[in-house]
Amino acid sequence: MRNPRSRTGSATISRSTPGTPRARACSTPASGGREDTPTLLLTTRGRRTGRILTMPLIYGEADGAYVVIASKGGAPTHPGWFHNLTAEPEVRIQVGAEKMTAVARVADGEERERLWSQMAELYPPYLKYQTRTDRLIPVVVLDPS
Repeated sequence: MRNPRSRTGSATISRSTPGTPRARACSTPASGGREDTPTLLLTTRGRRTGRILTMPLIYGEADGAYVVIASKGGAPTHPGWFHNLTAEPEVRIQVGAEKMTAVARVADGEERERLWSQMAELYPPYLKYQTRTDRLIPVVVLDPS
């Protein structure tokens, strides 16, 4: 069971509520995050190797989709998983016990700004990561298919 979400243009990211299944939960207060940060598993195909790769990522929910941030801790380059999903947008995700296919897209404009702000509220270190790099950190929307 997933959280109910608004389906309007002003939807907000919601944290998982008690009893909501999660793929993992990481405790991150030492790094500036919150206890029990919701984490999903993203599975992509390596764009060069063709290998199947799975990565745990902090996520939020908005407009019936999952939202992840390609921060790589503020490194100057995008994370490998981001390049993989831009090359092949159909991915697999697991949230708690629920596994599904999703189509990845990069948010831009007002949508990106809104989702970025909401994800930074969920995980404040994202704001620090953005100051470490000249690149605009991508906000990725994973639309279940």
